[in-house]
Amino acid sequence: EVQLVESGGGLVQAGGSLRLSCAASGFIFDDYAIGWFRQVPGKEREGVSCIRNSDGSTYYADSVKGRITISRDNAKKTVYLQMNSLKPEDTAVYYCAATPGTFYSGYYYSVAYVHYWGQGTQVTVSS
Repeated sequence: EVQLVESGGGLVQAGGSLRLSCAASGFIFDDYAIGWFRQVPGKEREGVSCIRNSDGSTYYADSVKGRITISRDNAKKTVYLQMNSLKPEDTAVYYCAATPGTFYSGYYYSVAYVHYWGQGTQVTVSS
């Protein structure tokens, strides 16, 4: 059974930090790029960041560059999203997602190629 289990969301003040984790199981970790989308009510899901597990290549949305770092632990089959200098506009439900590594791009991150989704975790940044 494929699972992406997220943890680490919560409430934080503006300027604070959170670290999200996504533990993967049920598929070949190294064959995928794993990352995070976020969504607020009434808007489309936005690609935030992803990492290709085979070689560590990364993608970051312009809105988070310099504030967010994605990393992975291949032995634990877990991907981490370290979020610093959080802003109220970062408030959203964050979804972990797995995309086949062949569809990875360093220039965009699209829902169209996602094979597996996590259940989502709420991140709320207060002003």
